[in-house]
Amino acid sequence: MTKPTSLRMCAASLLAGLSLLLSGCFITPGKFTSELVLTDENEFTFTYEGEVFFLGLSQLAKMAAEEDAKFEAMCFDEDTGEDRECTQIEIDDQRANWEMGAEMRAIEAKREGEQMAAIMGDIDPTDPEAAEGLRQTLLRQNGWERVDIKGDGVFDVTYSVTGTLGHDFMFPIIEGMPPSNPFVQIIVRDEGVVRVNAPGFAAQNEDNPFGAMMGGMTGMAGLAVLNESKDDKADAMPDIPQLEGTFTIVTKGQMNIRANNTDEGPSPTPTGEALTWDITARTNAGPTALIAIGQ
Repeated sequence: MTKPTSLRMCAASLLAGLSLLLSGCFITPGKFTSELVLTDENEFTFTYEGEVFFLGLSQLAKMAAEEDAKFEAMCFDEDTGEDRECTQIEIDDQRANWEMGAEMRAIEAKREGEQMAAIMGDIDPTDPEAAEGLRQTLLRQNGWERVDIKGDGVFDVTYSVTGTLGHDFMFPIIEGMPPSNPFVQIIVRDEGVVRVNAPGFAAQNEDNPFGAMMGGMTGMAGLAVLNESKDDKADAMPDIPQLEGTFTIVTKGQMNIRANNTDEGPSPTPTGEALTWDITARTNAGPTALIAIGQ
């Protein structure tokens, strides 16, 4: 079959950006519950319970790596630009050109594989034990209390850490890997003020590199819909975790929430106030709040 299906065209669009995303070791949340507790004693406790998706270990990444390893002729109508069936002569010509580039593709694939292993802390994503290697890396770090492999790049984790507000904080940080798109940031300002940003909890946020390039997780969601309606299992896209969760900031003691982008604003608690965001694949702005401590 030389005429690409709608699913194949959507997949091609998605895979076109994967090389750039993989170079950033792209990580995204799936289903989760997360909480940040701030106290007027300049302490914080951050917890994250749920799914973490590593694109570099997923079937999508493997599809990207294998995209050039298979030949498929593609022809278009010169007047309309729409795809059409190829003639046998066109197929033969395209196959000959594709075969001429085999050596260069092999060299490029090897180079990209070496780059990916370096980016992922010397974990080779093509290794069948790569997921277990990453699991052990995470468990060695403070805060990662539980890391379970769900498969296809998805891990179910429990993370909890307590610290002081004398320095900035970002989650996740993984040993041996460059900082990727942060789920949550705490930025400490002068005079007891902190800015909390959660760019990773937005599907279409411009700070989310995948969202900026491909329309965020909604692009993935569209592929999932196509996948559900696809009868040909050979063309089915791999399952992709959907962004869905809750992020809560809890203040304890003498604190002043100066700004936030929740729908309802702060709600009172016995010890202070709370801000809550419900996150879905349609969320287009990451949670953010500006909080003064001890004021």
